[in-house]
Amino acid sequence: DGAVRYQVYYNDITERKRAEEEKRKLEERLNRVEKMEALGQLAGGVAHDLNNVLGILMGYAELLLIEIPEEDRARSHAEKIMQSTERGAAIVQDLLTLARRGINKTEVIDLNDIVSGFFNTPVFENIQDCHPRVNFKISCPDKLLKIKGSPIHLEKTLMNLVLNAAEAITEKGDVTIRTENLYLEKAIAGYDEVKQGDYVVLTVSDTGTGILAENKEKIFEPFFTNKITGRSGTGLGLAIVWGTVKDHRGYIDVQTEVGQGTTFTLYFPVTREEMIAPQQKKWMEEYMGHGETVLVVDDITEQRDVASALLKKLGYKVHAVANGEEAVEYLRQNKADIIVLDMIMVPGIDGLETYQKILEINPKQKAVIVSGFSETDRVKEAQKLGAGAYIRKPYVMESIGMAIRNELQR
Repeated sequence: DGAVRYQVYYNDITERKRAEEEKRKLEERLNRVEKMEALGQLAGGVAHDLNNVLGILMGYAELLLIEIPEEDRARSHAEKIMQSTERGAAIVQDLLTLARRGINKTEVIDLNDIVSGFFNTPVFENIQDCHPRVNFKISCPDKLLKIKGSPIHLEKTLMNLVLNAAEAITEKGDVTIRTENLYLEKAIAGYDEVKQGDYVVLTVSDTGTGILAENKEKIFEPFFTNKITGRSGTGLGLAIVWGTVKDHRGYIDVQTEVGQGTTFTLYFPVTREEMIAPQQKKWMEEYMGHGETVLVVDDITEQRDVASALLKKLGYKVHAVANGEEAVEYLRQNKADIIVLDMIMVPGIDGLETYQKILEINPKQKAVIVSGFSETDRVKEAQKLGAGAYIRKPYVMESIGMAIRNELQR
C-alpha cells in the first residue's frame, strides 16, 4: 500500500544497571574494609612494641611511688612519669582499636550512661571552652535497651564524634547527640549495609560545613583530615570510631551535605543480658602474696626486671627467664606455684607453645598470660588448656597482683 512502517526493538537494561551499581557499592565497601584491615595490622604491630616500652616505664614509676615518702618533693616527679605513661598507653590503646584488637573486656551497658557520663567529664568541658559558640543538645529517652561492649571505648568514640562535630562548625551552630531503640525489619544500605535486627542507635549531628563528596570515602582512614595541622588530636579520631563500632559488631552510616552539616549514625546490636554492679578498687592486702614462687617468662630484660621487682614487693619469691625454652628447662628441675607468661617472644617458641610443653612436665601448672598486643586466638587457646587471666601491658601492680591471686586461689 506504499505506507512506510517502522519496527522498533529495545532492551530494558534497568535491572542490569541496578545490579552494576550494587556491585560497585559492594566493591567499594570491601576495598574500604581491606584498607582498614591492612592499616590496622600495621598499627597493631607498632602498639605491641610501644606497650612493652610503656610497661617498663609504668612499672618503675609505680615502684618509685611505693618507695618515695608522701612528703618527699621527688614523689611528684614519679607521679608525673606515671601520668604521662598512662596518657601514652591511652594513645597506644587507640592504635589497638584501629587494629580491631582494642577490646578485651566487655560488659552490659546502658548507652545513656555513657552519654551522661561524658557530659560530666573535664574533656567535654574543654571542648565547650574551645567552642563557645556551639550549642550542645542531648536527646536520650528513658528505657533504652542494653548493649554489650566496652565503656572506655564507647566514651572515646562519643568524644571523637562530638569533637569532630564541634570543629566542623565555624560560626554559631548546634551539635546534637541522640540515642534511641530501633528495630529494622529489613537491611538498609548506607555507608555500611545495616542488617535486620534490634539496635540501640547513637546519632551525633552538627550544623557545620559538611563533607565534600570526594572526601566521604576517606574520612575513616587514619590521619586523613581537613583540619588545620596541629589543631587537635592524633589524627586517629574517626578511624578509632570505625574500629570501635566494628569491634562491637555494629554498623555506621554517614549523611552529609556541604554547607548544611553532617550526621553520624552508629548501630549497636541489643543484648538481653542483665547489667551487673561495677567492681570496686581493691585494697593492696587483697592481692598480696604469701611467699609463693613465681616464674616470670619474658624476652625483654627490662620487662623481666620490673615484673620481678613488682612481684617481690607483693611478697612473692621470683625467678625470671628470657624465653620459652629456658622456662621449660627450668621447670624440669624446679617448681613454680604460678607462671607469668609473655605471649609474644622472639626468637623462639611463643607463650602458647611454651605452655603446651610445660603442661607435659606438670599438667596442673598454673599461669597467667601477659602481652603488649591483644587477646589473640593463641591466648584463648592457652586459656582453654588451663591458663588463667590475660593481662595487657602496660599493667599496674593491682592488675597483675589480682590476676595471680585469683589464679592461685582457683
